[in-house]
Amino acid sequence: MTTPQPPEGEPVAREATGRTPESEDLWPVGRTRRPADAPPPDGDEQERLPSMSLMEHLEELRTRIVRSLIAFVVVLLGCWTFAKPLVRYLAGPIEKIFVEQAAAGQDPARLLVLGVPDAFLLYMKVAALAALFLSAPWILGEIWGFVSPGLYRRERRWALPFIFLGSGFFLGGGAFGFYVAFPFAIDFLIQMAGDFDLGITVERYFRFLMTVILGLGVMFEMPILIFLLSQIGVVTPRFLMRHFRWAVLAIFFLAAVITPTPDVFNLCIFALPTLALYLLGVFAAWVAQKARSRREEAEGSG
Repeated sequence: MTTPQPPEGEPVAREATGRTPESEDLWPVGRTRRPADAPPPDGDEQERLPSMSLMEHLEELRTRIVRSLIAFVVVLLGCWTFAKPLVRYLAGPIEKIFVEQAAAGQDPARLLVLGVPDAFLLYMKVAALAALFLSAPWILGEIWGFVSPGLYRRERRWALPFIFLGSGFFLGGGAFGFYVAFPFAIDFLIQMAGDFDLGITVERYFRFLMTVILGLGVMFEMPILIFLLSQIGVVTPRFLMRHFRWAVLAIFFLAAVITPTPDVFNLCIFALPTLALYLLGVFAAWVAQKARSRREEAEGSG
């Protein structure tokens, strides 16, 4: 596609703008030519983004995935040595209920291992869960490294905030799931089974626990995702608020998938914090958009 040319008979004031014939190729398609008395273009318009073929993109993706897996495996080996303490710690919510049952004179339930390899698989899954949270900064850094070649220099400065805030929200979501959402859900389910002899397998207990922790960890990444998409021009705060009702529907649907309980209370424990994070992301995108607009107005008036 060729770069649009000025109307016939209208000379381009290269001397006034400082542009040379070679610099004409730096103007993106669709951008209007600046008048002779306009300020020089900003860094984004002068910067040429690198181009990569499909095979180069796939090779880069493979490299990033391999690096992430290596980091994950290294952390996993370290977490394996603490697998048993981690299992005991994560079993705390259900063990607390067992103690309350014993204090009330009831026969307390127990966590059961039904298969010979179940205990080994349990320790491996718990170590992998811990390794995923601990290696999150490295993995997010690799994700950023993969997408950063398609960003302008001004946009690439969000690398450290993306890594640190993304890791923080992921850890925060997991902590919220374990300390707040999961105890409410497990207490409700145990009460529903009060008329039965309860035998809980470790496989089902920890599968439910990991679903809650990982699900909320991922859902807590929403403000980071919204902010980044707004910065690269994929979405705008106006667009997000205009489709707010669809966002509410999607959030409650995902919360219903994560939440195994039919009551509205536990559903809201999952959905309402995520909804608040959605609005937080929209607000952050709006603030950044306003700041960018003021900067562009100041450059235009200068």
